[in-house]
Amino acid sequence: MAGTTSLLPLSLHLSSLSLFPSLLLLPLFASDYAQEQEMEIEALQAILMDDIEEIDASDSGLSTQNRCFRILLTPQDNDLDESNTTPVKMALIFSHTENYPDQPPLLNLKSIKGIKPEDPTILREKLLNEASENLGMAMIYTLVTSAKEWLSDKYRNDAAADNDENDASKDEIIVPHGEPVTLDSFVAWRERYEAELALERAKLMPESALTTTKEKKLSGRQWFESGRHTMVSILKGANTVNEESEDEEEDIEFDDDFEDDEEDMLEHYLAEKSGK
Repeated sequence: MAGTTSLLPLSLHLSSLSLFPSLLLLPLFASDYAQEQEMEIEALQAILMDDIEEIDASDSGLSTQNRCFRILLTPQDNDLDESNTTPVKMALIFSHTENYPDQPPLLNLKSIKGIKPEDPTILREKLLNEASENLGMAMIYTLVTSAKEWLSDKYRNDAAADNDENDASKDEIIVPHGEPVTLDSFVAWRERYEAELALERAKLMPESALTTTKEKKLSGRQWFESGRHTMVSILKGANTVNEESEDEEEDIEFDDDFEDDEEDMLEHYLAEKSGK
């Protein structure tokens, strides 16, 4: 009797399990979920290293008391042109649900640096849709990769647009270089230039011109006038830096005394060269 009595509770227990077979299976499923979730966390820590950390549930912004983790997101590094990418950072916060990965994880996104106010919400909706498409498999790393690619595309395009605007603005700004031209500095420069030009033209004169008779020899004034149009063209372009000096340049005229001085200088030079 004692042995029979001891077997009765066990038989009753087995019969109750046969009526409710799910009671036998639930502990096994829950254990598998927990084990799979733990394995995923270990894999993420090995891959992401310092970019993943466990945080308190109260700091997660998620409605859960389960373990919460924060992953640092930056634009995808592959083939990244840093000159065309805005430096941005975002945090992906997640927590496993009880039946993850057969249920989507809890997700939250927070801006760290350079993120537009609406972007965390936009990216979160995108990741939740992808999570629904990946049910039944560990998906956190897939979501991380997708988020990085989204950041890269989003902020590379924004940076390129900003660079185009900056280049256009620079093209519109003309910064003058050099010293401003005044009336006095221009006249002094013109005198030096015309004197040097007259001497250079004399040096290039063929020797036969120096040995011809006086009737055939060009006077200094004639020689100077033969190339005067070229010199005037050069002088007209010498005062383009300062707008104010353009009006002053229009008032400058070649006076006869100045031309006579140049003629004397040229004839003196030719006379010295002929006497050698």
